[in-house]
Amino acid sequence: QGHIVHNWKARWFILRQNTLLYYKLQGGQRVTPPKGRILLDGCTITCPCLEYENRPLLIKLKTQTSTEYFLEACSREERDAWAFEITGAIHAGQPGKVQQLHILKNSFKLPPHISLHRIVDKMHDSSSGIRPSPNMEQGSTYKKTFIGSSLVDWLISNNFSANRLEAVTLASMLMEENFLRPVGVRSMGAIRSGDLAEQFLDDSTALYTFAESYKKKISSKEEISLSTVELSGTVVKQGYLAKQGHKRKNWKVRRFVLRKDPAFLHYYDPSKEENRPVGGFSLRGSLVSALEDNGVPTGVKGNVQGNLFKVITKDDTHYYIQASSKAERVEWIEAIKKLT
Repeated sequence: QGHIVHNWKARWFILRQNTLLYYKLQGGQRVTPPKGRILLDGCTITCPCLEYENRPLLIKLKTQTSTEYFLEACSREERDAWAFEITGAIHAGQPGKVQQLHILKNSFKLPPHISLHRIVDKMHDSSSGIRPSPNMEQGSTYKKTFIGSSLVDWLISNNFSANRLEAVTLASMLMEENFLRPVGVRSMGAIRSGDLAEQFLDDSTALYTFAESYKKKISSKEEISLSTVELSGTVVKQGYLAKQGHKRKNWKVRRFVLRKDPAFLHYYDPSKEENRPVGGFSLRGSLVSALEDNGVPTGVKGNVQGNLFKVITKDDTHYYIQASSKAERVEWIEAIKKLT
């Protein structure tokens, strides 16, 4: 987020031993020299940062001089990985702290064969899922809710978690990904604590409900909207790439998200507040190929820096995309090919 005009811009970050450098991006390439630097000595880090309700993937850094930086990642995994490495750099002179971090990082991992979507599907199962019911808190009745401790019990009994600590972490993940939402004073208060381990309460007085977006998805086959189906797939790859516009042919940095089951490639505007794709297409029947660097191919205009590739959809729409390196281009092409 910019300091003077509080808009959001895509930046290329490099973490050094005690400094976080950030660069402008142009045509998918970083522009030198760095646009700015954040000195990590004496910094404090908040992750997850919940100061922006519609931006769940934020990290906040506060320097020794009380300057605040808000940084947004592409995914929860990427956010947590950056936060972990930055925290390690802040505490580089304290080996004990770094060791603690490694223990914390490896303490809980979702088994690879379990997806959050699968867990939520099972939670909605009419016979073995969680049944929301009216619950009271501080004199108010909340319809279609369930208590935190009963969700923890359910996650353990269905073998999604080995113990209560793991179940609380998993429930926090479900909230972060907007499958669940807190209801009432107790659970809403926990969200503001800023501590991931304490965001979800294993408590008989804290209330939760299913997120509206998921209710819409499961209500009936007729009501499933196309966008909900498109966005329900498992994310297999994401990152920033430059894309040529269809009308003005200008190049803009977009956050691309590749999903499977169903196979779709969506792209998001990193400067927009809402986390909705600005475009996307099905990969079924698509063709993807690298474009040679010698000369600008037909159909490509403007500031081209190489590492181009093209996706042609089943309906013959051509998408021209630039990666920031040859290696990144190869990775994207291979990942897309597997889903076409």
